[in-house]
Order: sequence, then structure tokens, then C-alpha cells
Amino acid sequence: MAMVDVTVRGAGIFGLSVAWACVLRGASVRVVDPAGPAAGASGGIVGALAPHVPENWNAKKAFQLESLLSAEAFWDEVAATGGGAPGYIRSGRLQPVADEAALALARQREATAAALWQGRARWEVIRAEDSDWAPASPTGWLIRDTLSALVHPRHGCNALLAALAAKGVEIISEAPDQGKVLWATGVAGLEALNTGHPRLVGAGIKGQAALLQLDQGGAAQLFADGVHVIPHLDGTVAVGGTTERDYDSPDSTDAQLDAVIAKARAAVPALQDAPVIERWAGLRPRSRSRAPMLGAWPGNPGHYIANGGFKIGFGMAPKVAQVMADLLLEGRDTIPNGFRVSDNL
Repeated sequence: MAMVDVTVRGAGIFGLSVAWACVLRGASVRVVDPAGPAAGASGGIVGALAPHVPENWNAKKAFQLESLLSAEAFWDEVAATGGGAPGYIRSGRLQPVADEAALALARQREATAAALWQGRARWEVIRAEDSDWAPASPTGWLIRDTLSALVHPRHGCNALLAALAAKGVEIISEAPDQGKVLWATGVAGLEALNTGHPRLVGAGIKGQAALLQLDQGGAAQLFADGVHVIPHLDGTVAVGGTTERDYDSPDSTDAQLDAVIAKARAAVPALQDAPVIERWAGLRPRSRSRAPMLGAWPGNPGHYIANGGFKIGFGMAPKVAQVMADLLLEGRDTIPNGFRVSDNL
């Protein structure tokens, strides 16, 4: 097969991951981003790779399952090639069970997870133990799943940059299109797609998060009272986040983040005195369908789109990279229904 030229526009997690998958298959790749790598949502701090609940199965959940199960091999190869540490670990997740109805539902999900997750991960109900690193549970029960993982977004992007550099790929600010063109341009790309369309294609949704100084690396991530608590391997803990459709400033933090931090401290004893070392805010690209937008750009031959990662971009990235490389390099469309660009246009 002749070498295929690919221009990737956008150096966030989708753009970098697709570039990496294409390079591994022998393509000639350039990555173009005038703002530089991970300048948008991919430069955040949370990085929770957590599954949807194992019920009401659909294409989105199946796609996410495949991506989460392939993530370890994906990040291991990235790290081995470039020498960077992405901060990935599949250490599971703990969630409190609020009441008897929630306990009954959680037990039902034990059975469905056993079938749907192919025996490769577990969703189970366990007794809560007296621990500083566990969410308070009103019932004395916790949900533990072994599918959830985490990656530090900035470290993950840096590891991909190092791996791409080891393969001779640079990130450049400007360049003409060459060969197939992938648009992985996040919020700006969604805003451009909105122009001229009678309905909204997608939008940037603001999120706020905080980074605390506390070394719980290797422990399970926690989800309590709507807050993700992510113990990164670098000795920090991320807590987040908010979902804001209306905002005055896309990159400023405010009392809404204060409330998130307070909830995290109330739920997890170990966080009580952990100092806040960073407050982060930014826009995350969400498509109208809430699923990633993948595939050929209708009416624009030779151009393709990978956008709409929203809160699950890092979790979806290994599988997104695979299916977009299939399409760009082989013309093979393995994108599930509901994920297509045309579903949002």
C-alpha cells in the first residue's frame, strides 16, 4: 500500500491520538495547531476514564467499553516509544450507595456488568470500610468497578507528543493541507460547523476543576455527590467538575468551583487539609448528540472530523484513533451509528 499523507488539524487528545494511530500504520503525518498542543480542554487536570453504567446497552457504551479495555496497551506503547509517562493506571473506582433503592439497582448492575463487560472487568457491591480514602456512604455499601482508569491529561498529551517526535512528527503552527485532512479542532471546530446550519451542531461547555496536593497515587478514583476525585500518579489529586452552558468568562474560576472542592472535602476525609495548588477552567467540546462526531465531512471531499469528546475524550481516544485511522488510511468505515458527523448536521 502506498504511503498516505495525512494533515491533522488540532493537537488535542483526539488529534494527537489519531496522528499516532496513523503513524503506526505507516502514514506520513503532520499535526497543525496555531495554539500549540493541548491548548484547549485537553490541557485540563481531571482525566477520569470511567464507564457508563452497565445497562440499557447501546453503541456508545460498547464503543467506550472497547476503548477503555484497549487503553492500557495504547498508553504503554506511547510511553515505550517516546519515554514519556502519561500517568495512566487502571485502579478502579469507588462510589457510595445512597439508599436501599440504589443498593437494589447496584446489585442488578452486578449481573449485567458480568455479561456486558465480557468478564474483563467487574461491577460489584462491597461493604464500606473505615478508611480516609473512601467516600462516605449512608448505607455502609460502596460500588466498586474495576474498569475505571485515569490518565493525567497534560502528561498524556506530552507523552503522545514525545512518541510522535520519536517517529519524526512535529507539531507546527501553520501549514497547507497535504493529503487527507482531519479536523480535530474542538470548540472552535464546532463553532465553525454551526455557521450556516439551521440548528446547533455543538458547543463549548465550561468546566471547572481543582488540583490538590496529596499523594494517593495508585489508589482507586472516587465519585461522590457528583464530584470526581482523581488520585494522579504525580502526587496530586484532581477534583471536578462543573457543567456550565452559560458563563461570563470561559477560563475563570468562581464560587461554583469552591462548592466542588467543599463537596470533595466533605465526602473524602483525606482531602480535609490538602492544599489547593491549581484552579482550572476551560471549554469542552460537546456535540448536539453528546457522542463524539466522527467521519467524513459531508460536502468537503478528502476532509474528515473527529470532535465532541466533551467529558469522555480521553476515555474514547484509543478507539477513536483506531476507527479514524481505518477510515483515513484504508477507506474502511467502522464508525458506529450515532457517532457519525452526519448525525449532528
